[in-house]
Amino acid sequence: MGAGEVTSSRPFDGAALHDWTHTAVLQLIAHTDEINALNVYPVPDGDTGTNMLFTMRSAGAGAHDALMAGGDVVAVATALAAGAVHGARGNSGVILSQILCGLADSTSEAATRAGGLAEIDAAVFTAALRRAVVLAVASVGAVVPGTIVSVLQAASAEAEGARDLAGAVAVAADAAAEALERTPQQLEVLAEAGVVDAGGRGLLVLLDAMTATLTGVLPSRPLYRPAPVDASHTCDHESASAPQFEVMYLLDRCTPEGLEVLRDRLDRLGDSVAIAASTVARQYSVHVHANDAGAAVEAALDLGTPSRIQVTALSGGAARPAGGWSRDRAVLAIADGAGAAELFAGEGAQVLAPADEPISAQQLLAGLVGTGAAQIMVLPNGFVAAEELVAGCATAISWGMDVVPVPAGSMVQGLAALAVHDAARQAVDDGYTMAAAAAGVRHGSVRIATEAAWTWAGMCQPGDGLGIAGDEVLIVSGDLTGAAKGLIDLMLTSGGELVTVLTGAGVDPAVGAALAEHVRCEHLGAELVTYPTGHRGDALLIGVE
Repeated sequence: MGAGEVTSSRPFDGAALHDWTHTAVLQLIAHTDEINALNVYPVPDGDTGTNMLFTMRSAGAGAHDALMAGGDVVAVATALAAGAVHGARGNSGVILSQILCGLADSTSEAATRAGGLAEIDAAVFTAALRRAVVLAVASVGAVVPGTIVSVLQAASAEAEGARDLAGAVAVAADAAAEALERTPQQLEVLAEAGVVDAGGRGLLVLLDAMTATLTGVLPSRPLYRPAPVDASHTCDHESASAPQFEVMYLLDRCTPEGLEVLRDRLDRLGDSVAIAASTVARQYSVHVHANDAGAAVEAALDLGTPSRIQVTALSGGAARPAGGWSRDRAVLAIADGAGAAELFAGEGAQVLAPADEPISAQQLLAGLVGTGAAQIMVLPNGFVAAEELVAGCATAISWGMDVVPVPAGSMVQGLAALAVHDAARQAVDDGYTMAAAAAGVRHGSVRIATEAAWTWAGMCQPGDGLGIAGDEVLIVSGDLTGAAKGLIDLMLTSGGELVTVLTGAGVDPAVGAALAEHVRCEHLGAELVTYPTGHRGDALLIGVE
């Protein structure tokens, strides 16, 4: 269905605005590779989707902090814009930050006129689009037909006059889709490559995410792929004279007159110049493609104070810089159960909880992006299939994140790895140390048999306890505690000082007490600790180190 077919909506207050940022990030994750494949203008570097994703993630982090602090819709919109300006990546990220600044300006002005603002309505939304057009045009200096700015202009024009917010967003989205289809007719480089504009596609994703937030229904759009082109008709956009570097930085304490001087200097140094205003007074996000990266930074030194300087090679497959990250390194742990989530979070990890199905590559990607870190150590803990782990990590790496999967096959191994994590070490050293700690933990599990069957340890009946290690049943006992004791005895035959037992949902606390007493009496020098994690599946997870 198209966006225009949606009729009902929720109030677009601060909480809904925050929810939109979350939905927008998830939808950009789903469409990043599609958008990147369309990216041929202004430079065919295949990163427009990635840049919009991480700009929006930075914006969402600001919105989250504002909402948690009790902010209203104006405060959330303001924080959203500030986060986008600070975390803007690439030309598309700078323009996106100005779209969000338009939203912040319109909500603030409406609140000033009315003495407060509880929610965004159709009038505020259409005013936001108008303001966004003005700011986006100002940031790039001139509108190039067939780009994200012309798609934004079409969306803004068509949304005027809508009586309700859901209708305004729907009309704007459908107008953006129609304008997107026209972009190859407006920009020769798009026609030659057989694509629509990548930035315009990203804008459509954001508008559709707003429809989904308001109505619960995500509009259906076609998959935009590069069309086959005549091989004899080649493009020369990546000529030897094309700029070699993308330069970005924040500029503080620059006057409006100084901005005009800076734009003139950057225009002489390169192209794709974009200067975006922040919600912070006299602070700007600067973007340019140039051969002399140093000169692009030096051009601002007498006009203000540059910071957060990012320089990226536009060719040669160089990795994206760590711009827009809220921290350098994080640990993402897959953990099931409220107790497990509390345990891993208490040790400083960000937790991704599996649903009823194993974690997919896309869910893993969402978790990686959500950490807000440039480097991420991943603890799969047995909840991510190998092919999904490889696919998710490979995509994240291609988007500019430094991802190190740690081979933890169980939550008990993950806890051991997390205990030696040190963000001060180089990522490769940290990963090696964590992997070694995980490998030093022998692990197994205990579950309750649901049917009669033959195992390596003999016949089992429904209700029996099964001690499992290495995917094989090694112990069959009449109850859960008996199976756990037998498995611990086997695991300690080759030595060990610490036994860790994680108890799943519905397991009697007396089981842990009985196992602790068993180890105290039968294995001198060993200690047993129990954590009620509430995980699903196997009743007990056991580790020995």
